Amino acid sequence: MEFLITGDENVEYEEYFTKKHFSGNETLKMLSIGSGTCSHELKLAELKPNWEIECYDFSNLLMEQTKKTAQEKQLQNIHFFSENVLTQPFEENHYDIVFFHASLHHFDKIDSFLKSVVIKTLKMGGYLVVNEFVGNDRLQFSKEQICTINKAIQAIPKKYRKIYKANFYKKKFYGSGVLRMIAADPSECVDSSSILPAIYKYFDTVEEKFYGNNIIMSALKDIAHHFAVEDDEKTAILKKVFEIEDCFLQNHPSDFVFGIYRLKNGKVS
Repeated sequence: MEFLITGDENVEYEEYFTKKHFSGNETLKMLSIGSGTCSHELKLAELKPNWEIECYDFSNLLMEQTKKTAQEKQLQNIHFFSENVLTQPFEENHYDIVFFHASLHHFDKIDSFLKSVVIKTLKMGGYLVVNEFVGNDRLQFSKEQICTINKAIQAIPKKYRKIYKANFYKKKFYGSGVLRMIAADPSECVDSSSILPAIYKYFDTVEEKFYGNNIIMSALKDIAHHFAVEDDEKTAILKKVFEIEDCFLQNHPSDFVFGIYRLKNGKVS
């Protein structure tokens, strides 16, 4: 992922986009929605000490844990709130940047959400930064995508398909049924296919990098630990899997995107 975004596997995307697009020392206010463990926000706080970063997540436990991490790092420019962002009375025209990492796809009615929360809180000409799944709603992959995922799985020798902390092997990917998806997590990819159309409607694109993951995500799920430490054999295996994905992406849109977008002239009522 990092290489496809930054062009350098040793450069993380937070460093890449802050240097390229926000290289000044001005004080900017950033709102992160659905921050989770705030690992990306903590990096941004370290990279940009002049930024004021506010992290919102419904999990009080995660926010308390992350607050301790920020204190250990002696970060004074990042703050944590356990609140429901859909009912939180955010100040209008207040933030320079709204940030999502793997959280925007958990919101329903994306168009309405952008208008009522994101755009409302942004200053004129403010930025939206996302690193997100933008594929089919509820992970309802096409038959061709499922077939290609299974092709990638079969390219992996059996000894590397033993499922993490289990005594059986990954043989086939069947896809996820809608009812099963809803039961497991009602918010998972609930309106993900609407993310890019809604963004394009209200924002101009500053930079956009599509990095696939259409095949790799599902093929390596539960078995990726085998490749945490690579050798020549594992590198060759991964190369085959990556080639299968690259071939698929030649005729199919990417499921994942990193993008920086700027609010179009004029507020949306």
